[in-house]
Amino acid sequence: MSNIAETVGNFLGQTAFSNLYWGNYVMIIVACVFLYLAIKKGYEPLLLVPIAFGMLLVNIYPDIMLAAEDAENGVGGLLHYFYLLDEWSILPSLIFMGVGAMTDFRPLIANPISFLLGAAAQIGIFSAYFLAILMGFDGSAAAAISIIGGADGPTSIFLAGKLGQTDLMGPIAVAAYTYMSLVPIIQPPIMKLFTTKEERAIKMGQLREVSKLEAILFPIIVTIVVCLILPTTAPLVGMLMLGNLFRECGVTKQLSETASNALMYIVVILLGTSVGASTSAQNFLKVTTIKIVVLGVIAFAFGTAAGVLFGKLLCKITHGKINPLIGSAGVSAVPMAARVSQKVGAEEDPTNFLLMHAMGPNVAGVIGTAVAAGVFMAVFGV
Repeated sequence: MSNIAETVGNFLGQTAFSNLYWGNYVMIIVACVFLYLAIKKGYEPLLLVPIAFGMLLVNIYPDIMLAAEDAENGVGGLLHYFYLLDEWSILPSLIFMGVGAMTDFRPLIANPISFLLGAAAQIGIFSAYFLAILMGFDGSAAAAISIIGGADGPTSIFLAGKLGQTDLMGPIAVAAYTYMSLVPIIQPPIMKLFTTKEERAIKMGQLREVSKLEAILFPIIVTIVVCLILPTTAPLVGMLMLGNLFRECGVTKQLSETASNALMYIVVILLGTSVGASTSAQNFLKVTTIKIVVLGVIAFAFGTAAGVLFGKLLCKITHGKINPLIGSAGVSAVPMAARVSQKVGAEEDPTNFLLMHAMGPNVAGVIGTAVAAGVFMAVFGV
C-alpha cells in the first residue's frame, strides 16, 4: 500500500499543477486570448498562433526553455535552441529575405517620394527612445524598445540581440508582433483624427510603369548605398534586398519561391514559438513589461500620426495629388498597414484604390526601420 501511495505521490509531484504559480496561469489565459484573436478574429494568425502557443508551452512546462548549461544532462529545452537563433540574429535576417522575395518594390521605385513618407513614420521610433530614457531605461534598452514603433518584429528582435538586451527581448518582440497584428484596430482612429473627409477621398493618379532593369538595379543600389553608410544594417537590408533580387532578376525562380514560401514559413514557426516561449510568467509579469507595452503603443501611434501629417504636407505641396492616408503605411507592417490605408480610403469612396500607392511608403518603412536600427547600433558602438 505504501508503494502505491509513493507512486501516486511521485506522479502528482511531476504534474504541472505542483510546479506552477498564479503568474503562469495568468500567462496561460493571455495565450488563450491571443489564440482567440488569431483564429477567430484573424489578426495576423501566421504570427500570433505560434507566438501564443509558445507562450502556452513555456508557462505549462518552463523547462522547454531551459538553457543547456543549466540542465543536469547538458541538454537544453527544445525552444531554447530555437531562441538562440533569435539571439544570434539568424531568424530575423531570414525573415527579411522572405519579405524581400514576397514584396514588389515597384510602387516605391515609381514614386520615390514614398521614401520621405517612410522616413517620417520613423519619428515614432525616436520619440519612444527619448520617452524610454525619461522612464528610467538606459540608452541601449531605450533603443531596443523604441524600434517597436516601426511595427517590425524581426528588426525589434535583431536590435535587442545586438544591443545585449536579451532579457527584454521577449516583451519587446511580443509587443511588436502584437501591434503588428492590431494595425487594423489602432491605426484607423489616428488616421481619421488627422485627416478630413475630403482628404481621405483624394484619388491618386496611376503609377508609372517600372522597367525590369530598374527593378533589378534597385536592390543592388540600395544595398550598396545603405550598407556603405551603415554597415551594421547589412544582415537586415542585405537579406531584404537579396530576397527581392531573387524575385526580380528572372533567373532564380526556384530561390524566390523557396525564400517566399517554404523557408519563410519554417522561419516564422521557429521565430514565433521561440518568441512566445520567452514570455514565462517569471520574466514577463513585471513593471518593466508594462512600460514596454505602453512605450510601444505610444511609438506606434506617433509613427502613424507623423506619417499621416507628412502626407498632409505633401498633399498641400502637390495641390491635392497625394492622399495623406498612405503616410500611415510608413510604419512598415507589410502589407497590413498598406491594406489599412486602402480600407480607410475606400470607406470614403469605394472606387478609390490606394493599395499600390500605400505599398511605396510601406516598403520604405521597412528600409527606414532597418536604417534606424543601424543608427542606434552605430551610436552605441555595436
